[in-house]
Amino acid sequence: MKHQPLFHPTKPGISRRKALAATALMAMTAGSALAQPAPWPAKALRMVVPFTPGGGTDAVARLISERVSTANHWTMVVENKPGAGGNIGLDTVAKAAPDGYTFGLGQTANLAINPALLPSMPFNPKTDLLPVALVAAQPVVLVVPADSPWKSIQDLIKAAKAEPGNIKQGLASTGTVGHLAGEMLSFKAGIKVLNIPYKGAAPAITDLLGKQTHYMFGTPQAVYPMLKGKRLRALAVSSAKRLTILPEVPTVAESGFPGFEAVDWKLIVAPKNTNAEIAKKLNTAVNKALQDPAVLKQLQDEGSTPLGGSMQDAANYLQKEQNSWATLIRDAKIQLE
Repeated sequence: MKHQPLFHPTKPGISRRKALAATALMAMTAGSALAQPAPWPAKALRMVVPFTPGGGTDAVARLISERVSTANHWTMVVENKPGAGGNIGLDTVAKAAPDGYTFGLGQTANLAINPALLPSMPFNPKTDLLPVALVAAQPVVLVVPADSPWKSIQDLIKAAKAEPGNIKQGLASTGTVGHLAGEMLSFKAGIKVLNIPYKGAAPAITDLLGKQTHYMFGTPQAVYPMLKGKRLRALAVSSAKRLTILPEVPTVAESGFPGFEAVDWKLIVAPKNTNAEIAKKLNTAVNKALQDPAVLKQLQDEGSTPLGGSMQDAANYLQKEQNSWATLIRDAKIQLE
């Protein structure tokens, strides 16, 4: 029985070259496979919250992280890094490696208000962070003691004009949406009030109930229990539409100031040079989480409205808000006291 030769006897060079080429191609293919990046995510994702555990931002971060993790079989770890009005936590995000494993939950104050209000910041929200996904927005509520003679914003304005500088506004903290909502109202109404800052909503509400101040803009979580208990009265909400949990309370816009809106929105960001495709995957996952009935109910119960949208939507929204707050701070000559 005759065996066929391994190489064709009349064209040994060509056959040998084919064999060598095939071997080289196999080596290149194997090398290419080895060079491919590992599937993302190959480890836990870090979600930095720039505030203490238990607050509104922390609650939203944990709600969304849990839903995203469960739906996609990912692991997301919430890491609290409070301080400096949120600047410490977001600075950590801005300076993290852009490897697709570090994200942060920023908000109105630290992404849009602080850049125009503070003389300096450790990072630049416009250039050092990548907007990934809008999460939710929450207004503040203008409240007075339940036995206050004021039944509307117009009553407050009338009193402030009668006693310039003597009407006291409590501030849960300076540089927050509650603070700036009050400044916006004063600017648009042409009134001058005395701001009394506190280290948190609890002491501010305590002094409001004790008549040490006359009014304040507080988050729904902070003031809603007092509204239900009829210890506080709500005069208006700062959103464009009325709140579902306070349907009888008009908006500031309805109360004589068309276009008035001041909301504490939440936006997931990443280090600037994070891979766009990875960021897009998280954006898609967050949008799906925002459609979960349980998520919608929890947000609604706390007075928030889900946002969502594309990464471009997030970038456009952030730019609009940065411009809007910078304009107010400049025109109203707002400064930290």
